[in-house]
Amino acid sequence: MRDLKIPDQRHPEKAHRPVNEQPKKPDWIRVKAPVSAGYKETRDIIRENKLVTVCEEAGCPNVGECWSQGHATMMIMGEICTRGCTFCNVATGRPQNLDAFEPGRVAHAVQKLGLNHVVVTSVDRDDLEDGGADHFAQTIRAIRHRSPQTTIEILTPDFLKCDPKVLEVVVEARPDVFNHNLETVPGLYPEVRPGARYFHSLRLLQRVKELDPTMFTKSGIMVGLGEDRQSVLQVMDDMRAADVDFLTIGQYLQPTPRHHRVDRFVTPDEFASYEKAAYGKGFLMVSSTPLTRSSYHAGDDFARLRAARLERLGRA
Repeated sequence: MRDLKIPDQRHPEKAHRPVNEQPKKPDWIRVKAPVSAGYKETRDIIRENKLVTVCEEAGCPNVGECWSQGHATMMIMGEICTRGCTFCNVATGRPQNLDAFEPGRVAHAVQKLGLNHVVVTSVDRDDLEDGGADHFAQTIRAIRHRSPQTTIEILTPDFLKCDPKVLEVVVEARPDVFNHNLETVPGLYPEVRPGARYFHSLRLLQRVKELDPTMFTKSGIMVGLGEDRQSVLQVMDDMRAADVDFLTIGQYLQPTPRHHRVDRFVTPDEFASYEKAAYGKGFLMVSSTPLTRSSYHAGDDFARLRAARLERLGRA
């Protein structure tokens, strides 16, 4: 049976591609293999402290660059997620019990790496009553104790099945940046994030600002999943209504053939156009490139984020 060819009025380049054919990866999305001494040193410290990183678990294309500079995104609460998002390469199943010593090991690795800025994320833990909120707070406090000069960015799950008050536990631990990714446009949630709810995630970000108006909030989406431009612009408006400070937009890359397919590769010019639109809507910071990921250049971006807030306050 021949593959059907379905015209796509939004993106003419897809009009003559069979529906089950993967689009060719363009040159702008290719990265070099990690081989540097700095990469190996970071990897050894991660292994020594028996830590998990989202860099490896999610197959991040920037791992070579980031690890060569001593940057890594720590993934706490294990490497097995209770959700089954179709874009994500993290294993789904029944997680193990929390490791009470993990916050201390993360803090030790942060100190040994000499990080000025660290990103801490986690799997979803719907099996825990608080979704892992207290474990996040303990990790933040442990890093503050061992490495007080390090600024801390967290990338949290949505705490969907928890008492809303668990969010207060995390915010009270005072991370410098609270990040929770919306990941995609609301119309794609049923197939991309079936276990999540778009407006719950949006409300989570809004609630952080209600609890602490001085805390920076951040969120990101992937493009190339099948969304259209108007849906992306609407997500920007929704984020700004929730007072989100920092937006990231990056190209979705299919981890394995069983994951959600890449609908198309968004061009660098389109990413630049999204960045311009986002700044026009009032974001303090925007990172919109094919290789943008939540924690990519996070330390430099945090410094620019603080500077942007001071500049805006100066103009007010």
